[in-house]
Amino acid sequence: MGSMWLILISVACFLVAYMTYAKRLEEKWGVDKNQITPAHSKEDGIDYVPAKKPILLGHHFASIAGAAPIIGPVTAAQFGWLPVFLWIIIGGIFIGAVHDMGSIFSSIRHGGRSIAQVIDANIGRSGKQLFSIFAWLTLVLIIAAFMNVTAGAFVSTPEAATASILFIGLALVFGIVRQRTNLSLPLLSIIGIALLAICIAIGVNFPISLSATAWMWIFVGYIFVASVTPVWILLQPRDYLNSFLLYGILIFSFIGIIVGNPTIELAGFTSFQTELGYLFPILFVTVACGAISGFHSLVSSGTTSKQLDKEEDTRAIGYGGMLIECVLAIIALLAAAVITGGEASALLAEGGPVLLFATGVGSFLANIGIPAAIGVIFGSLTVAAFAMTTLDTATRLGRFIFQEYFVPEDEEAEGFAGVMGNMYFATFVTVISSAALGLSGAWADIWPIFGSANQMLAALALLSLAVWLASRGIKNTHIIIPMVFMFAVTLTALVFVARDNFLAANYILAILAVILFIMAVVLARMAFGFLAPEDDKAVEPGN
Repeated sequence: MGSMWLILISVACFLVAYMTYAKRLEEKWGVDKNQITPAHSKEDGIDYVPAKKPILLGHHFASIAGAAPIIGPVTAAQFGWLPVFLWIIIGGIFIGAVHDMGSIFSSIRHGGRSIAQVIDANIGRSGKQLFSIFAWLTLVLIIAAFMNVTAGAFVSTPEAATASILFIGLALVFGIVRQRTNLSLPLLSIIGIALLAICIAIGVNFPISLSATAWMWIFVGYIFVASVTPVWILLQPRDYLNSFLLYGILIFSFIGIIVGNPTIELAGFTSFQTELGYLFPILFVTVACGAISGFHSLVSSGTTSKQLDKEEDTRAIGYGGMLIECVLAIIALLAAAVITGGEASALLAEGGPVLLFATGVGSFLANIGIPAAIGVIFGSLTVAAFAMTTLDTATRLGRFIFQEYFVPEDEEAEGFAGVMGNMYFATFVTVISSAALGLSGAWADIWPIFGSANQMLAALALLSLAVWLASRGIKNTHIIIPMVFMFAVTLTALVFVARDNFLAANYILAILAVILFIMAVVLARMAFGFLAPEDDKAVEPGN
């Protein structure tokens, strides 16, 4: 079967969903274009900073994309391309994009506060504290996992390391120039893209080769600084510029697939059980960000909602941003599916899913005249750049959640609470905890926990959204059904993870899986009584 048809079918489904289902959600939820967003009402020049839609889409897309929508589908391809393909489309349209859009919208209606604070307002303080612990532990796992992914990408493709470092410097300059001059965004973008190309060219000619451990320590220093600086000086410009890398790889890969129509070598379905485990639930936690990710709810309510310029931008950034990521996941799946089994095994052994993806992308780009070797570097660079984006965004989110746990936003504290709620101390604890886990070398063990915990976080975010909609008298069946499915998937997955790690004597990770399981069940039980909508309650634009 030719891969051209799969990419065309998926893009068509996503476009129709965006123009119809997402529009219906706007109307159902009461999105109001005249509503003042927290980015304006609480502007502080550090975290609350209004951003134009293209800038914020770049940040949001770059933050949620990372390496997971590439690694997940490539890894899950062991079950065959068909179940992965169907889950990305169905899960992305009816669960993942709804989850992301709803997380942004509920956050801005609660003053730009995190999902934890939304739970506090609608379920209670105990629910908020449980969710905060759950979310913070998940973020520590994400940071540890992505440190390993990025370090591995830099070791296997040192050209990407040089270019990534240059990107950071370029982003700083871009942010300062945009803040202090009157240059238009289109002009700055053209200049920025040209300089991005130069950075890539320098990286190809002057690769930096360091050990994975050395890169890990460099990341420790970088994410600490990046997570406490004002969003306009690094976060917004870096993510905006990096998004052009991903747009480029999406567009070039799409054209290459259409032109070459490479044959799919992977079987449509292999087996219900592989070395990963059973198709249910492992497929759904392995694909992760390609269809739905709880990490997205933390980005949506942690950084994106604080920068949303207009409430009507919620659909484009939340729902649209997730569908773009779904396209990336489809391309990642096809990149693995067009490579023969023997070659795929060799690539996985040499450089893991990232190298397999980069090699597939290289073959797509070769169809339009771009040398395959350059395509491989381009693919690896894109993964590395977005993994670094996820690293510092996750650290900033970890800082937010740690601070909020001890000192709720808009409140002041002294003594112990004041120390724990300090921006720099909260960042330090988050970074050190993640580094300790990441440097332990337990990458093979971290990933299953990340997948399960991350998808459980998505189920809890959907639970929060369902409760909030119910409190506004809005029918929430379209949230309840996905929420129940995600709970079933992730609770089952955590049972498998706990069992496997106990048998393998990985007691810390096994106990962590049990703790996450218990916390999720307790929080769901606490919210149960709040899920039914109060039909007689009026829905006001500001609620």
